[in-house]
Amino acid sequence: MTEEKKRPLVILTGPTAVGKTALSVRLAKKIGAEIISADSMQVYKGMDIGSAKVSREEMEGVPHYLIDVLEPTEPFHVVRFQELAREAMEQIYEAGHIPLIAGGTGFYIQALAYAIDFTDSAEDGGFREELERLADEKGNGYLYRLLEEADPEYAAQNHPNNRKRVIRALEYIRQTGEKFSLHNEQERQKASPYQLAYFVLTMDRARLYGRIDRRIDQMLADGLVDEVRGLMEKGCRRGMTSMQGLGYKEILDYLSGEKTLEEAVETLKRDTRHYAKRQLTWFRRERDVIWVDKDRFRDEADILDFMVKALRQKGMIENG
Repeated sequence: MTEEKKRPLVILTGPTAVGKTALSVRLAKKIGAEIISADSMQVYKGMDIGSAKVSREEMEGVPHYLIDVLEPTEPFHVVRFQELAREAMEQIYEAGHIPLIAGGTGFYIQALAYAIDFTDSAEDGGFREELERLADEKGNGYLYRLLEEADPEYAAQNHPNNRKRVIRALEYIRQTGEKFSLHNEQERQKASPYQLAYFVLTMDRARLYGRIDRRIDQMLADGLVDEVRGLMEKGCRRGMTSMQGLGYKEILDYLSGEKTLEEAVETLKRDTRHYAKRQLTWFRRERDVIWVDKDRFRDEADILDFMVKALRQKGMIENG
């Protein structure tokens, strides 16, 4: 397939709290795009505060997909994301618009942008249950050490408490005898079936960390503890995919009496800063990225002009 025949796909991503939401809406309105969320938590109903979910007002009439489509008791993983996102993309293309992927879950974005095939790594239910049991009995750190022994490269890219990814990697290694990091590297070399514009927002790290801390303080003021308490009352529990998200597992620790609120909030701020750092590391390994350092622009209007110009140069939107 030639570049001219590839359908356009715009990506706007970056670390948490960098300002993706407002800019994605402005860009979508400018280029006639519709937004698909690449966020592993905003897909869940009732998880609004902790996920910093875009509100109806913030959408400004721009159609958004993969927001509020699953119950928090349902699992969500990269293959399900691919399925839902591809369905949304077809609707957007049929309407004559451009899909704009906005969010910070880098693995989801990579899987969609480069059409990564997961058919050779189907879940092994029995082995997965065994790993879940081991994690429950011995802690997430135990599984993480198993991954460090089997695939230190992939382990270094993930947090020990990201049980879902650790288990998926261990499953793959068991099924194929191949390191998951090698599989990812091979998939990363694939050419995209789309004409990509892959924007990554960034900013001075100290400023970003300050924004993260202020966002978490605002989440607490907006009622994060009550939101998590309500989810618990609806049957959500530790171990569910939805409860692995930042902001949820830490408040669960508080509500279960394992930590004081002050300790839970400090852990949340620390882990969110670490997560932002890992996000940036991930995007630095990606190909085709157009870095957008917010500190080099006067304001969002300048950033918007820069992105629109890049899209015109690629022939993805018309001049004028």
